[in-house]
This record gives sequence, C-alpha cells and structure tokens, in this order.
Amino acid sequence: MHRVLLPVDVDESRALAQTEYVASLPDAANGIEVLLLFVFDESGNDVPDEHKRYNTATRVGAVRRATERLEEAGVDVNVLEDSGDPAERILAAAEEHEVDSIIVGGRKRSAVGKALFGSVAHAVLRETALPVTVTGS
Repeated sequence: MHRVLLPVDVDESRALAQTEYVASLPDAANGIEVLLLFVFDESGNDVPDEHKRYNTATRVGAVRRATERLEEAGVDVNVLEDSGDPAERILAAAEEHEVDSIIVGGRKRSAVGKALFGSVAHAVLRETALPVTVTGS
C-alpha cells in the first residue's frame, strides 16, 4: 500500500484540491493510505481562537472536509496533528511515518512571491528526497 502524507492548513478549497488529486489516482480506494496532517502554527494566526483551546485538528473545517472526501472515495485516512513550524513538522511526520510521498497544496503567488519563495510547499520541496506533488486550489 502506498502511504501518502497530506498536510493541510485552514484553507478548505486547497485541502479539497489535494484530496481530489488523491481520489483521482488509479486504485486509490485499495492502494493508498493517507495520513492527513494538520500543524497548529503557534506563531501565526492560522487557527481561529476557538480552535486553539481545544487543540484538536478535527475541529478545523479543512480537516473535516478533506477527511469526508477521502472517506467518500473509499480511501483509508488517518488524521494526525502537531504543532510548531509547519515545514519542519511536515518533514518530521514524513520521516516518522515512513511515507512514500507528500501531497501539498500550492497557493497562487505573485511574480515577486514566486521569486522569493518562502512558502511551506517550497520548503518541503527543497528539504525532502521524497516525491512531492503540489496541487492547486
């Protein structure tokens, strides 16, 4: 079975694009296990205050929607949560869970943004030897 790490943030449309990609893969229901990772970035404002006190990824809409879509497609999914720097935690989870690939959600960026990079997706691409797929939103 192919084990995929699918890190999501609070953007539901980006999370759904990632899950649609997985669901469209050949034999996804029988051949893929998804580890859906949400990283609470304690230094940022990614998570609404009402979710911070519970510290549970399943309260985040993007996690719920992505899980629902994967389950509808018959794909095995397990939700993981962590806190800290998103890129570092994604890379650590990939190593810890011995995944075969990572599927990250890309963001539309301006020409200057593309030149400067700095995104979580770029950091993951730069720092891992695993295959990484970047989906759109």
